[in-house]
Amino acid sequence: MHGEYKVPGGKLVVVDVDVEDGVLRHVRVAGDFFLEPDEALDAVNGALEGAPADTDAAGLAARVDAALPEGTVMYGLTSEGIGIAVRRALAHATDWTDYDWQLIHDGPQSPALHMALDEVLTAEVAAGHRPPTLRVWEWGAPAVIIGSFQSLRNEVDAEGAARHGVRVVRRISGGGAMFVEPGNTITYSLSVPQALVQGLSFQDSYAYLDDWVLGALGGMGIRAWYQPLNDIATDQGKIAGAAQKRLVAPHGGPGAVLHHVTMSYDIDAGKMVQVLRIGREKLSDKGTRSAKKRVDPLRRQTGLPREAVIERMIDSFRTRYGLTEGKVTDEELARAEELARTKFSSPKWTARVP
Repeated sequence: MHGEYKVPGGKLVVVDVDVEDGVLRHVRVAGDFFLEPDEALDAVNGALEGAPADTDAAGLAARVDAALPEGTVMYGLTSEGIGIAVRRALAHATDWTDYDWQLIHDGPQSPALHMALDEVLTAEVAAGHRPPTLRVWEWGAPAVIIGSFQSLRNEVDAEGAARHGVRVVRRISGGGAMFVEPGNTITYSLSVPQALVQGLSFQDSYAYLDDWVLGALGGMGIRAWYQPLNDIATDQGKIAGAAQKRLVAPHGGPGAVLHHVTMSYDIDAGKMVQVLRIGREKLSDKGTRSAKKRVDPLRRQTGLPREAVIERMIDSFRTRYGLTEGKVTDEELARAEELARTKFSSPKWTARVP
């Protein structure tokens, strides 16, 4: 069995392993990381040899840590990353480059239709009817997008939203509320087969699926990192938030994960605090006393037009994994338009948690 895992912000870890009588055998760890002294690699392999095959990633990492020679130095490698690579091998996980990725980047669409397209396209990936897809959104109107489990009245100031013409929609994934305006926001979705994140914990899957965009931001001169559970941050502050939803195919398809990210290119912070109810507890959790300081937009950090930021992100993804131009099929669009009307524009759905 073969497993690979790129340590977020680090290097690739590759594990080849067999399972015999319920334990790991013939473990071989490799990769483009740096490790000193040389004999530390033998210690890693030896620590994993004979481990019960159902040991989780944390347990495997503990075995590695206990076996490393004193003074071992790892660069681009962590014991946790080794454990995850083993679990991915045992789960027969796939890699980004195992797929033919498709790009969808259409013109502006309504907030409700965006919610519906996420659900429909990811369901098609889950059923094995669509290739893994990167969809870049263009917003047709300002909106507040609330998480699947958030209270509508607790998160949104209804009077403020009405005054500014901001539509409120609820998405199918969890997480927090996002304030978006067409020229100030960059949003994308990844609809990926479940096998791509097999063997990863929920938290690790966020870091794994965000790694490519950290590289893209680095190419624009921004030192960004994944901040658990679902933020992308820089020295200047948060620039993006992610959310996920797992979808299971009804007739035994491979299943899929929806991972979408909203990034602040620019922001009207004054309007945001009139539309969103940002409580003291959330501000405290983010380590700041002002909502206006929580987000640091890409426009200021890059100096690039929004369209150029998006183009560089797409180019970075294409360089890493390959990417061909695609489109929403007529059937997918018809289903999404129906869902946008009957579900995502419905007061019953939007206020399902009042």
